[in-house]
Amino acid sequence: MKRGRGNVRRLGARLFEFQAMLPLAAKAPLAIAAWSLCLGAWQFAPRPESMEALLPTPVNVARTIAILLAEKDFTSDVAASLHRILVSFGIAAAIALPLGVLMGAFPVVEAFFNPLVSPLRYLPAPSFIPLLLALLGTGNEQKIALLVIGVVWFLISLITDDTKRVSRDLIEASRTLGARRPQVLLSVILPAALPYFLDTMRQMLAVSWTYLVIAEIVAATDGIGAVMMRARRLVRMDIILACILTIGALGLVSDALLRSLRWVAFPYLRVARPGNLS
Repeated sequence: MKRGRGNVRRLGARLFEFQAMLPLAAKAPLAIAAWSLCLGAWQFAPRPESMEALLPTPVNVARTIAILLAEKDFTSDVAASLHRILVSFGIAAAIALPLGVLMGAFPVVEAFFNPLVSPLRYLPAPSFIPLLLALLGTGNEQKIALLVIGVVWFLISLITDDTKRVSRDLIEASRTLGARRPQVLLSVILPAALPYFLDTMRQMLAVSWTYLVIAEIVAATDGIGAVMMRARRLVRMDIILACILTIGALGLVSDALLRSLRWVAFPYLRVARPGNLS
């Protein structure tokens, strides 16, 4: 008995080690348990009969997703939303990467642009909807522009901070060896900061997904947000929940892809930290 309690105590100490890296064999059961608890509570929680239509069970929502995909041309709406996310985030990254790198590398550039970028981060993206409607109309351009505005200012600031994380020793060493400023920027700072940039991109892509419905509820004829608005008029909460879960699933897939890209592109960052449980 004492030996058994000792083993349990040691296992608990290892599992709750500060910043320890859990192996996949430990992560997977924990993730499955968390989802099982949430879905089980959602499915079996008691609800009055009047609430069944307003809060359908996961089984009913899953059935609705299957019907949407098979009969309602939902795949074209998913494709439209995915296109808007990819195009808008590509535009935001194309603006933020060069500007953020220059701001992080050269204080004079930061001193010029930061007074403009910093206040814009605090402006809610939905407040631009009337202006964008007046300038761009109700087409796809307005929705993409809103998604760009929702992330680009934060992306610039975060990439600036990521660039500043590059070790000063690397920069000084390259300068000592005779590298010129463009060479230091492109051959030292940029490669050293790329892992940080990828982490920032992954986090901000998640933010971009949160703005999708806001971008698509205004005069939209396609997209997941448009499907949700039509379902709201019909009080089809099962369709609304199906759309919410679809957005979550797409965001999870995009996050996993960027994590995998980081794993493949930067193998030297796979070193386990102290306390590795594998």
